[in-house]
Amino acid sequence: MILIRDIKELVGILDKPHSFKKGEALSIVESLKDAFLLIDGEVIKDFGPMNQCPKKQNFDEVISAKGQLVLPSWCDSHTHIVYADSREGEYVQRIEGKSYEEIASAGGGILNSAQKLQATPFGELYDSAAQRLEEVMSLGTGLIEIKSGYGLSFESEVKMLSVIQKLNESYPIDIKSTFLGAHAIPKKYQSNRPEYISLLTEKMIPYVADQGLAQYCDVFCDKGFYTVDETDTILTAAAKYGLKAKIHANELGITGGVQIGIKHNAISVDHLECTGDEEIEALLASDTIPTLLPGTSYFLNIPYAPARKMIDAGLGVCLATDYNPGSTPSGNIPFLMSLACTKMKMLPKEAFNAVTINGAYAIEEDVMYGSITKGKYANLIVTKPIKNLDYISYAYGGNHISKVFLKGKIL
Repeated sequence: MILIRDIKELVGILDKPHSFKKGEALSIVESLKDAFLLIDGEVIKDFGPMNQCPKKQNFDEVISAKGQLVLPSWCDSHTHIVYADSREGEYVQRIEGKSYEEIASAGGGILNSAQKLQATPFGELYDSAAQRLEEVMSLGTGLIEIKSGYGLSFESEVKMLSVIQKLNESYPIDIKSTFLGAHAIPKKYQSNRPEYISLLTEKMIPYVADQGLAQYCDVFCDKGFYTVDETDTILTAAAKYGLKAKIHANELGITGGVQIGIKHNAISVDHLECTGDEEIEALLASDTIPTLLPGTSYFLNIPYAPARKMIDAGLGVCLATDYNPGSTPSGNIPFLMSLACTKMKMLPKEAFNAVTINGAYAIEEDVMYGSITKGKYANLIVTKPIKNLDYISYAYGGNHISKVFLKGKIL
């Protein structure tokens, strides 16, 4: 057993498994000052005030966290970290004035990544993704979702999902896998979209489900990508084979993506930079959690999702990085939290809940992740000596992490 003692503040305590925090509850972070925490194997065995700290026992390790906070690790519910190459050339093009849509229509964007990925061997793809995974783990991420979507052919989508599967087998971090074959329309099918939809629904989805390569099916339902009707067809097929719905929606316009996601009982609808009252009302009447990606807005210089309006209406929100080569080449969640506070007027405590318990809910892992709870996995962040939780979002340029635990072991 490992004892962490003299903790300045134990942050993110929940007495029992929680679904996700909504509205006013999103700003409440339960904590305990001058605390201890006991790890037994992979899980949190006990915690409490220091005056109740276990006396001398045969602990495997005793760690003093004097002046330091202990938090649950981050839960990043939307990433694309399996890709073949970076796209800094497009970054320069945007600075020069070209829009995301213009770059995509000229063969850049997702299609650019797909072309490169199709030519990249499995081993090379795995090695580069492993480096990114190790990077985000070192920054405190202890649970992650990874999407396919840069293959856009049967063989290459399966290759991507197989890389994700191998990462999950090779690293202590738990990974949820999402099939995103409907990320863009491949060049060869752009004059015959129904043929690609049929490939998705009649070959790819059945194979992915049969081989257990993904838990979710995602669709980029947005202006210039997949229509609501196409999304409906794809998600209907996914449900038939047991893949649960997720959806990219309303990044580039109000397109009905939120509503079609809710119709298919999507666990989350993600992006939502373009969101109005109808979308908020629809989400309030559902169990679907809106997942906001402020890193994308920052990098593409597009509007931010109306997080403050959503929360004040009573919604819970999740924050995720969208780590990918084109629109968010970063998996740094502390920076993401700062963006959410500065640009979307979220309180630091709201941002914290959005990347812990709400992030775990957005990939259906809130029973074992996302909070300091007895019996949950000991996925923990021990900070360097800092003043309080708000300081993490405030001092956005520094690394405030001293140690990261995954399932009871220090990275």
